[in-house]
Amino acid sequence: MALLSILCFPDPRLHKLAKPVADVDARVRRLVADMLETMYAAKGIGLAATQVDVHERVIVIDVSDERDQPQVFINPQLVWTSEQTHLNEEGCLSVPGIYDGVQRFDAVTVKALDVDGGERVVEATDLLSVCLQHEMDHLLGKVFVEYLSPLKRSRIKKKMLKAQREDAS
Repeated sequence: MALLSILCFPDPRLHKLAKPVADVDARVRRLVADMLETMYAAKGIGLAATQVDVHERVIVIDVSDERDQPQVFINPQLVWTSEQTHLNEEGCLSVPGIYDGVQRFDAVTVKALDVDGGERVVEATDLLSVCLQHEMDHLLGKVFVEYLSPLKRSRIKKKMLKAQREDAS
């Protein structure tokens, strides 16, 4: 396993559309293992392959208190959403230190493949529902700050670019 570099907003690669995984093979399983290691090391609860500059439809999530229940979603599809939504404070490993409110469905049903290529259907509520929606947005090339006002997004972009310049020097 290896730690992967996480792309930071406003990197244009975060806006690439992820392609479906054709075959869940050893390469994809290695990617999943590396993504899980990266997510845990970064103290995140979810990570999409797009965030590590791999533009395939792969997500890893662990919303458990003990951080010992990893979930893998390959080629996830949103098959149902509740009518009810709520405003949830979100953060993102690609936008470190920034948190803001995003309107999300209260509950979702997602169909995906697991790490062995088997089909799974997950009915999610609460934090898992929010996390799935957030990570699936990444696969569509969308970062959560794009839900915010243009003024907030502009301020976040300036802050992130300044932090990146400081890190580089």
